[in-house]
Amino acid sequence: MIWLILSVLCSTLIFLIFKYFAKFGVNNLQAIVVNYVVAFTVGMASSGFAFNPLHVHKHNWFISVLVLSFLFISIFQVMAYVSQKIGVSVVSVASKMSLIVPVSFGVVFYGEGLGLLKIIGILLALPAVYFTTLKKEKIKKSATNLWIPIMLFLASGFLDTYLKYNQEKLVPEHHQSWFTSSIFAGAALLGFIWIGVLLVNGKTKLEWKNLWAGIILGIPNYGSIYFLLKALGHEGNESSFIFPVNNVAIVAFSVISALLIFGEKLSKMNIVGILLAIVSILLINMDRF
Repeated sequence: MIWLILSVLCSTLIFLIFKYFAKFGVNNLQAIVVNYVVAFTVGMASSGFAFNPLHVHKHNWFISVLVLSFLFISIFQVMAYVSQKIGVSVVSVASKMSLIVPVSFGVVFYGEGLGLLKIIGILLALPAVYFTTLKKEKIKKSATNLWIPIMLFLASGFLDTYLKYNQEKLVPEHHQSWFTSSIFAGAALLGFIWIGVLLVNGKTKLEWKNLWAGIILGIPNYGSIYFLLKALGHEGNESSFIFPVNNVAIVAFSVISALLIFGEKLSKMNIVGILLAIVSILLINMDRF
């Protein structure tokens, strides 16, 4: 359980840091790329520099690293865009409601248990996420505002599912730190190429504040993925349990943190969502008590 709690805390920090990015005019792409460099370095250090990143291509999870690297930097950019251009509520709902994808995959392909209480808990998780992030402001209707959140929903769901598949089938326990660090390194390389193209075309410029912002973001970003993999790899933990609890807890804790740190107010619907989240977590865990 400690791994899951640490993953939730790190993921919540990411949302709070992104909020500060907009406040201080941080360039999202540059900060995200630096964040991946930092996350890679933290991963190397945590393993005692016991592996050579140049040998990553020798492992059967190398293709997964390439796919996940692309997804990591792309999803982070989309999340930043949606939160700033459409709304934080939309990005929270789109990314966290994606828990349907890995949970369904775990039940269908891994034969994970799905009793009545867990079904009810999973079903309650969806309105819990929605009501917890519901805001009064209206979102302008457009084709872009419709398909981008849908794309984020599908991509986030595929990312979680693919991480689970790799943890289950391809990545040994003693390679998890290496695997995670390699993904961050791949995302950083893709980001450097992206920034390089923008610099050549005169569409961006480098600023020191983006460097510091990326450093601050990098440590909890690494922790969110590494601790999630540790939670998934713990004996007895099923993805149909981990992903709903992880996603609902992140949304609920993010709302509470924003209330305490930024003074954001909770509507009646937000309170209902948090209560539903608590009930959902209890139901999903009922067969573990």
